[in-house]
Amino acid sequence: MLSTCATLASDDIQGRFQRLRSSIPENIRAARLSVLAVFSLNGFALASWFVRIPAVQRELSLSEGFLGLALLGTAVGAMVAMPLTGALSSRFGSRRVVGVTALLLAFSVIPLAFAPSFALLVPAMVLLGAANGSLDVSMNAQAVAVEELYRRPIMTSFHAAFSFGGLAGAVTGGVVASLNIGPLPHLSVVGLLCAVAALAAFRSLLPSSADAADEGAPAFARPTRALLGLGVISFCVLLGEGAMADWSAVYLNDTLETGPGFAAAGYAAFSLAMAFGRLFGDRITARLGPATLVRFCGALAAVGLGVSLAIGQPLLALIGFACAGAGFSVVLPVALSAAGRTEGMTVGAALAAVSTAGYTGFLLGPPAIGFAAEVFGLGAALYIVVALSGAIVLLARAVGAK
Repeated sequence: MLSTCATLASDDIQGRFQRLRSSIPENIRAARLSVLAVFSLNGFALASWFVRIPAVQRELSLSEGFLGLALLGTAVGAMVAMPLTGALSSRFGSRRVVGVTALLLAFSVIPLAFAPSFALLVPAMVLLGAANGSLDVSMNAQAVAVEELYRRPIMTSFHAAFSFGGLAGAVTGGVVASLNIGPLPHLSVVGLLCAVAALAAFRSLLPSSADAADEGAPAFARPTRALLGLGVISFCVLLGEGAMADWSAVYLNDTLETGPGFAAAGYAAFSLAMAFGRLFGDRITARLGPATLVRFCGALAAVGLGVSLAIGQPLLALIGFACAGAGFSVVLPVALSAAGRTEGMTVGAALAAVSTAGYTGFLLGPPAIGFAAEVFGLGAALYIVVALSGAIVLLARAVGAK
């Protein structure tokens, strides 16, 4: 009897899935796959560069200070490009902008390995930042358009593709580096592969008419109160993400004295939890609703990270970083999805505003943690991330606003 009931239940679930799938036109399903591919290649290209930064630093004999200045170029390029990309996406539709910026990102990783000096590395970093920031805005605009046609939450799946693409880029890049292959041949192959993937994905993206603004619609507009809330949420979550990227290993190695091998597991725990949180985020969003989910995720990050910092034990620190990764995983995708539904603004302009606010947090977070650590110690400084995770809980209602 039980097996019969289980079989019937399974058949019912499969039947509903097939009906749901068959109700979505083939071109829309193809567009979703293409957007997933674009998010994946974005993560893959960036991670491939990240793992080769030490090699480029050695080749150019850069100190940590000069390397930090060069890396700042990516933030400058992104923050300049994002608002302009929002206007272009609104005017011409995201499809064209995704096509151009995906190719630009693919080829912008190659000059990073060519740069013979610090003076030429900086403009290469600015180019990478501009390409990445532009693609970030335009591909999220395309994702919002696809999600509207699906009529159910799917935004988090795109960001999961970015995370897993990044993991793939980091793993393959690590293998290539271990084989003593230089950054130039490695990044040249990465650029060509990503360019081919971008061209293949471009064919099935939604047409420009899917999200281009009406004739005469303003490309820029004053942000609404709801959009300001989404911008603050994005600022908080990306500041925390930047802090985990830059300081988790330092906290484990220096503050908890674990050694470099164990310290590397800190960001790995954060990244894996974020990737898997995004993998299941759409289903949970549909079940709980965006505001409830964001509220829960902010609380998970605040409590998990806060308790682990208070105890100061290495294994619990890994659990705390994993809680932060899981908590942050769906917040940005849900906020961007809500931004795309903002009334009175075009999708491109709204996404550009929220993305720029988030990128500001990603830029300011790591140095702010560093300055606070000089005065109070790194363990105490990381409570900034805990406090901002609590702020996400308070602002969660903004993601439910239209």
